[in-house]
Amino acid sequence: MYDFKTWYYQQPPALRTIITINVVVWVTLQFLNLWSAGLMFVRSHLALHPVFPDILLEPWQLVTYSFMHTGLFHIGVNMLLLFWVGREFERMHGSEQFWSVYLTTAVGGALICLLLSPIAPGISGGMAGGQSIPVLGASASVLGVLTTVAILYPYKQIRLLFFGVVPLLWVVVGFLAIDALMALRPGGNTAVAAHWGGALTGFLYAKNQQGALGTLPGIGALFRGRSSRRSGSGLLSRLKAWVQPSSSSSSDATPPQRPGDTNGAASTSPDHTEEVDRILDKISEEGYDALSDEEKRILYEASES
Repeated sequence: MYDFKTWYYQQPPALRTIITINVVVWVTLQFLNLWSAGLMFVRSHLALHPVFPDILLEPWQLVTYSFMHTGLFHIGVNMLLLFWVGREFERMHGSEQFWSVYLTTAVGGALICLLLSPIAPGISGGMAGGQSIPVLGASASVLGVLTTVAILYPYKQIRLLFFGVVPLLWVVVGFLAIDALMALRPGGNTAVAAHWGGALTGFLYAKNQQGALGTLPGIGALFRGRSSRRSGSGLLSRLKAWVQPSSSSSSDATPPQRPGDTNGAASTSPDHTEEVDRILDKISEEGYDALSDEEKRILYEASES
């Protein structure tokens, strides 16, 4: 139990909080299965009912649905994917940025459901047979986080059971392709529109971080948080602590030896260290968003060494 507690508090705070909320809500819903009236009340007011103008009376549904799940497989897959990809993203960009991506893509998925529900209720909730079909699950946010990371770091890879190591972008495309097939299947109960909306919002979020939306009126402002120059020092300190964890140790300390190193050779060459230092200086002066894809790749690889 002590080992789990230690591991738990070593995880990035935003990721830890989001997963905890999802798990606690899921456990609560399992107990509410024994009290049908309570379960009906929660699903009626916290799950997403993408019906206009009803949503205007309970706008919090645009967010709360993303913390609710049905079965164990549903929450298990979502939380594992979020953990595998979100942990590195939060350590690189900070907790505020991670919360921003999770919540923004949740709202994006909900809005796409709201837009499509009148014409395609089968893939977006809405009304069917006179009944409101609720949408719940973190899939929109998870796909949004995956898409954001895949666009910002196109070289990012993930290890999948039976498939081995594959580019994260392929994983996102695979999920969207499966969703497209499910949308063609009659009688499906998956809110495919929420998945598409989350992925689309994640794509726009990443493009805004890269500066690609700066020329589009209103769009860039929708995703813009604090400016890079204002938050650059905080990001820089996180990057230095992450990329160069031994910088605070004494100068005569022996560097840790990586597997495969021989004769106690340092794991990072002087040229590579100078390049990382140059990139960190550039972040300090111009902000993280000013880095090129190649510089981000070098920084990402250095963080894993």
